[in-house]
Amino acid sequence: MVDDLTVRFLMKHPDANLLYNMSSGFMGVPSPKAYDAEGTNYGVTVAVGTGPYKLESFTTGVESVLVRNDDYTWGSAASQNKGPAKIDRLTLREIADSSTSFLELKTGGVDVVIDVPSDILPQYSTLENATVQSQSGFGIFYMPINTTVEPFTDLRVRKATALAVNQQEILDKLFGGQGLAAHNFLIASLPESKVDPKFDISFDPEQAKTLLEEAGWKAATDGSRSKDGKPLNVTLWTQSDTEFKRLTEVIQAQLKAVGINAEITVFDTSSIRAEYKKGTQQLAVRSYGWNNADILDWFFSGERLGYPNVSMWKDPKADELRVKALTGSKTPEERIANFVAYHEYVLSQYPFAPIYEPVQTLAFNKDRVTVPGKIDGPQFSAQTVLDIEVKE
Repeated sequence: MVDDLTVRFLMKHPDANLLYNMSSGFMGVPSPKAYDAEGTNYGVTVAVGTGPYKLESFTTGVESVLVRNDDYTWGSAASQNKGPAKIDRLTLREIADSSTSFLELKTGGVDVVIDVPSDILPQYSTLENATVQSQSGFGIFYMPINTTVEPFTDLRVRKATALAVNQQEILDKLFGGQGLAAHNFLIASLPESKVDPKFDISFDPEQAKTLLEEAGWKAATDGSRSKDGKPLNVTLWTQSDTEFKRLTEVIQAQLKAVGINAEITVFDTSSIRAEYKKGTQQLAVRSYGWNNADILDWFFSGERLGYPNVSMWKDPKADELRVKALTGSKTPEERIANFVAYHEYVLSQYPFAPIYEPVQTLAFNKDRVTVPGKIDGPQFSAQTVLDIEVKE
């Protein structure tokens, strides 16, 4: 501590990402007293911080109830209103089924729906009381491939599986052209996503079939494959949200087209993480939301097998490149170059298949609330809520 308003950090290693980390929501300042008192319940059933709202109650998989923090007056530059918030009380409901959330907005059960799936957008346009806004995406849908279980211990099979995914077809037919076809693991706005094009993963069914043949998985007359009398049957996990189930069914059909028979297993959204930690899955359909290249560390570090490293991928060269990117970058430019190298190596080993980069779409009842026409910041979040007003 230099003085009351200045802190000096002495680092063990260079950290070109320090300012980003300090500004993220994960660096919010908690109450030491509350943290010590609640132990493992802190952040689950109890949270005391410095934001525009206070947690009143939380029910896993159902809802969170927030009440206004009347002392909050330090809103960011992304908000015209610096606080307190204009809404006294917020009930944040978790509605997995997109049709249900549509009906809730239509009937007045909810006032705002965040992250509207593209496949249901046309229905919202039929509502006279609804307004829809979209902005750039914040994450990727992808298919992690468990590299520790057969047949995916074979790089050729992993690559064939990834090349079987038709990203453009999914974008056009399932999401109505809203968003981008994903060809690597990072959102397109990040400089670390600009890898050498030879590392991008794109639909190539003929190469996929050739790779499976080379790996010993021979095709029968009906297109199914087997090796040493064992059929090429795999499990494909997904979560219970409507969007995930529909996407997973399309992936299942695309895999079948190259001879991979995938059986879908659907888990409740609140329980699937615990299942991943067992490490028994083969394929899955997942998504993440993050706007920094360090998400590669989160999902592919050999130190986090099971979850979040659902691919169960542990590779010495990858970990060497990962550590260099995280702790050996002295400048932002050097960090970008190091993360590009790490990203390219991850892509070359096919521990996942990229699928789709969505836009973030918001629908709200225009008779009930007023939402800024232009949302500042990378996504709809607390800074936007400060500017929302409830109409009388």
